[in-house]
Amino acid sequence: MLVSISLKKNHYQVNLSQGKSIAIALDFNHQQPNHFDASKALKRPMSVSGFIGDTKQGGSCNVNELAFNPHCNGTHTETIGHICHQDDTNTTTINQLKLSSLLPCTLISIEPEKALKQTENYVLPFDDVDCVITKKQLTLLLSTVENEQLEALVIRTLPNRSDKCHKTYNQHDPNSFFTTQAMQYLVERGIQHLIVDLPSIDRLNDQGLLNNHRLFWSINQNAKTANESTRTQSTITELAYINNELTDGFYFLNLQLPAFVNDAAPSQPILFDAKPVATNAFLKE
Repeated sequence: MLVSISLKKNHYQVNLSQGKSIAIALDFNHQQPNHFDASKALKRPMSVSGFIGDTKQGGSCNVNELAFNPHCNGTHTETIGHICHQDDTNTTTINQLKLSSLLPCTLISIEPEKALKQTENYVLPFDDVDCVITKKQLTLLLSTVENEQLEALVIRTLPNRSDKCHKTYNQHDPNSFFTTQAMQYLVERGIQHLIVDLPSIDRLNDQGLLNNHRLFWSINQNAKTANESTRTQSTITELAYINNELTDGFYFLNLQLPAFVNDAAPSQPILFDAKPVATNAFLKE
């Protein structure tokens, strides 16, 4: 199915049958990514009143019970409910997000750099092992990208090895993260939906400050409730995996989410190629 999309003065053709998922398949009970020493994502057959939900054990059908932590076991999307009181009337849950079916989205690739060599900073002093994504890097890569192409931004970190699909991030192998200036720059550019292949946009051991999350959602330091400037419909998606076959450039994003009444949920971001179309050709369709 082909659709034509007009975005400001530019026109694109999108083939909806050729989307490319950048989610990590969550393989319950087997290899999977892990963050913050969370329990492994597990599944087991339902067993009740003589019924067993496993055809190999004689059951009539397979009915699995699942146990997982959306923040730590795989690709997931977060709302401001991640850092705000979840019973606050201004806190957004996953089911309350109002997402367009196709979001203008840009994909870039960045190799995080040693933090101690940077002039930019973070809410806490850098450690020797810290690697960061900087405003300088983002500015260089996004300098020619129009703001209307940045409703969503996907960042692939380099090197991009396939072991990201089952990597364990901990204090011995911590994740890279963003500098304060880098996160401020993303907000200034108007990015509403940030997708990264990192387990967190903040440092693993950040004393619970989650400063980059706060900057992205425009929530005051240490506050647990939203304010009038809070970006309540913005999302952060972490632990994606962007295959090397996908080239940097402009796409349309379909961010697929379940109707969870929760601050986060497993998600499947799908990228669609955006083929530029001449104005005359667009008008004829």
